Amino acid sequence: MSCFSTQPADFVLCAAMNPCPCGFLGDPKKPCKCAPISIEKYMGRISGPLLDRIDLHIEVPPVPFEDLSKPGEGTGSAAMREQVYAARAVQAKRFGTAGGLNGRMTSREIRTHCALDAEGLTTLKEAMEALGLSARAHDRILRVARTIADLSGSERITQDHVAEAIGFRALDRKLWER
Repeated sequence: MSCFSTQPADFVLCAAMNPCPCGFLGDPKKPCKCAPISIEKYMGRISGPLLDRIDLHIEVPPVPFEDLSKPGEGTGSAAMREQVYAARAVQAKRFGTAGGLNGRMTSREIRTHCALDAEGLTTLKEAMEALGLSARAHDRILRVARTIADLSGSERITQDHVAEAIGFRALDRKLWER
């Protein structure tokens, strides 16, 4: 008799962390007080295999007080919702099911639906080599690039889509720089 059980799980993980122990690394107004070794130790607490399984990691700079009280600029929630619905409709058509999403693509589906042109392939190859990315990160970048292309209404994934997807791997870059 086994004491382990497998249960299905479908969830979105959102996490946040400071850039260093004091929280001010990269802050334009407050200097970081951390020694480089303490920053390295702090970043080393992130498991590489766990990080590999997170699709997007971005840096969010501090927002100045003046900007907090300004009316919002950019895409509103309603317009963004419509873009997401349109992209999900494209994905449902692509996979032949309403539950078909880019984030759930298998390796075989990635090879089928995420073909890159020469420029996109070169960009991805250079990032893989420069950042020392894993095969799992490679596939995650392609899934995200496919979604970026869908959101922009593009059938093909372009070099710009690949570059943007790589840009969402900020922690890979930070860990590689250690």
